[in-house]
Parts: sequence; C-alpha cells; structure tokens
Amino acid sequence: MDELLRPFDYEFFRHGLAAATLAGALCGLVGVFVVLKGMSYIGHGLSHAIFGGFAASTLLGVNLVLGAGTWGLATALLIGGVTRRRVIGADAAIGVITTASFALGLALFAVHGRRGQGFDAALFGSILGVGPADVLALVLVTSGVTAAVVAFYRQLLFTTFDPEVAQASGIPIARVDALLMAILAASILASMQVVGVTLIAATLVIPPTVARMLTTSFPRVLLLSTVLGGSTGFVGMHLSYHLDI
Repeated sequence: MDELLRPFDYEFFRHGLAAATLAGALCGLVGVFVVLKGMSYIGHGLSHAIFGGFAASTLLGVNLVLGAGTWGLATALLIGGVTRRRVIGADAAIGVITTASFALGLALFAVHGRRGQGFDAALFGSILGVGPADVLALVLVTSGVTAAVVAFYRQLLFTTFDPEVAQASGIPIARVDALLMAILAASILASMQVVGVTLIAATLVIPPTVARMLTTSFPRVLLLSTVLGGSTGFVGMHLSYHLDI
C-alpha cells in the first residue's frame, strides 16, 4: 500500500494526476458528440489548427490562451459553416482548413525560430510540467462544458442525430453547432498542455467509441465515455510512474 501511495508525495505527480483525469473525462464527454456526428477527425485537425494559433501568439507576444483560443474557435466556426453549406464534405473541410493552420504555425516557427520549450509541449504535451493554474483551468473548463451539455442537452441530442428534423422543429442548429465547436475548441485548448496535439484525437475518439460499443443508450454513452476517459488518465499516470515508462 505504501508503494501505491508513494507517488502522492510528489507535487508534480498530484498535479499531473488531476490534470490527466480531468482532461480524460472532459474529452470523453465532448467526444461523444464528435463521434456520433461522424466528425472523429475534427479532434486531430482542430488541435493542429490551435497549434497554429499557439505559434502565432508566441511569436507576436500575445497571451497564449487568448490567442490560441481565438484562433481555434475561429477555425472551428469556419469548419462548421463550410460543412453546413455543404460546399465540401466535413472531412474535407477539416483536412483543408486545419492542415493550412498547422502549416502556418510550423512556417512561423521556421522563419522566426522556436522560443522556449513551448513548441514541444504543444506538440507532445508536458504532463509533468502541469501546475496549479493548469489544473484550475481544466476544472473551470470541465465545469463549464458539463453545465453547457446539461443546459442544452435536448438541442445537442437532436442536432447530433437528425439536424434536418431539428431545424424543421425550430431548433437553431447553426447556434447549437457553434456552441459545440466552441466547447470543442475550449476542451482541446485546456487539454493541450496535458496530452499535446498528437494525442488529442485519441482522447476524443477512443472513450466514446468504446462506450458506444457497450451500450446503445445515449445518456449511458455520455456517462460511460466520461468515466472511461477519466479512468484512463488516472490509471495511465499510475502505470507510467510504477512501470517507469
């Protein structure tokens, strides 16, 4: 028992464990809507787009959260707008827009040079570098996202499964889609410090996919995906410490 509790003696582990659990639960919850709308690729793509905003904010000296968050939200809304107009498919819109944003971020770093360790942290995450402020940000975002899902549960459910009927029923699907994109952008931005650009897609897609295989009830999928995501982060942190991986 002492060996199991030993990691809690270290502050970096306590912060990392809290962040991993919160990020897993947050992405598990939001990922349900992403997967059921057939937009699994958006997690991967939008995280790359936010990286572009991260690069621009770093080089311009703008607050990273404000700059990258604004960039990510604008990209998400652009993808939603293009998809709704059916100019091109959702997967194509995600691929074109987010890849362009990621390429811009890399180009900015190439021209002006990398500054500090933020580059690698944004790409691969830096869970051992998570501090109290990062944990607090995850708590606030997770609470806000949960409150939004509860408050707009019916609208989100309706537009996820049948947007045409939802629109005919008077539900403002454009606003609901914009809300979902804002939630997704905020979730990715808050989780990027923990898992990085390269793993965001996994945290968004795997828990809801597993949950969907275990139950057909939408409320149960939401709950199970959230629990699976949080549990994976919690168990993964413990395993990484005890196995030294």
